[in-house]
Amino acid sequence: MPRRLYLCPLAPVASSDTGGSQKSLAGSGRFFAQCEVNLRSGDEQSFTKVLPLDELAGWLAAQSADSGGLSAQMELALTGLTSPRKPFADLPMDRPQVMGIVNVTPDSFSDGGDRLDAGKAIDDGLAMWEAGASILDVGGESTRPGAEPVSEAAEIERVVPVIRGLSDAGARVSVDTRHAAVMRAAIDAGAQIVNDVTALESDPESLGVVAESGMPVVLMHMQGDPRTMQKNPDYADVVFDVFDYLKRRVEICLDAGIARDAIAVDVGIGFGKTLEHNLRLLDALAMFHSIGTPLLLGLSRKSFIAKLSNGEAPKERLAGSLAGVAAGLARGVQIFRVHDVAETLQMIAVWQAIEESS
Repeated sequence: MPRRLYLCPLAPVASSDTGGSQKSLAGSGRFFAQCEVNLRSGDEQSFTKVLPLDELAGWLAAQSADSGGLSAQMELALTGLTSPRKPFADLPMDRPQVMGIVNVTPDSFSDGGDRLDAGKAIDDGLAMWEAGASILDVGGESTRPGAEPVSEAAEIERVVPVIRGLSDAGARVSVDTRHAAVMRAAIDAGAQIVNDVTALESDPESLGVVAESGMPVVLMHMQGDPRTMQKNPDYADVVFDVFDYLKRRVEICLDAGIARDAIAVDVGIGFGKTLEHNLRLLDALAMFHSIGTPLLLGLSRKSFIAKLSNGEAPKERLAGSLAGVAAGLARGVQIFRVHDVAETLQMIAVWQAIEESS
């Protein structure tokens, strides 16, 4: 069975040592000098070793079995890890971008019912925009654990007035939906990005809608569906399984005519994952740069924060959310989906200043 190769950059740092063999991590201003090399056959991990970048070629030359296939995989992985990202939705990817969450649902886990009135949702969204959000993500169907689906008509009724109001005011808007009909209506109302928690897999028409529209898309991993995803989620290895899934979905999008620079990926923290799964994915985020697209991280107010702390309610999880953003920054994440825009931007500014001072 052919072996699959994975490269995970270790300990990215803020400054480059010009005398060494460091490489830039996806043009993010982070640099790395060594990788964890993993080989996998089927669902079984067959090899893992930490190697400096300048020893990768020698290690590869010593692999007699399937060395040609591994060589091609390593070249693709290194290209993905080190190539600067082109702009996504006209946003530069060499600096962190913040996506503000504008839920217009009665039952979202954190802010359900807060913005059932379209005018209130528009006002709140524009406040996030004025605070510095680069994208406003409007969603009309809760995908919290255990959530029941809503009709496409109800979802359209919720999101379209808000998207139109925000777009008319000059904001860059994404629609958070897994339904092709909602995508079409949202795009007609002014949405500029599609954010699908099922990576364009749930609705057979979604892939075509995005390809035909030319809209940038965020592909997220979710095991199961919102009603079942937290009932004993199971993986052979969560990091490699999620990586393989997202890589495959990106390839499907490319085959459908969607440009690579119009795709971002999201590991789906809290979507069919245990606490341990979430922590392992957060630690391994840098590996996902080898897919060759920007990374979006959405962990704002998620329940794993309360499990690690004192069981706080969703709106009391800001500190833990910011700690997760810091972990993403250290691993080169480009886009952060958050409820608390101003606080997140303040944290990013301070974090960057400290990093750059070194």
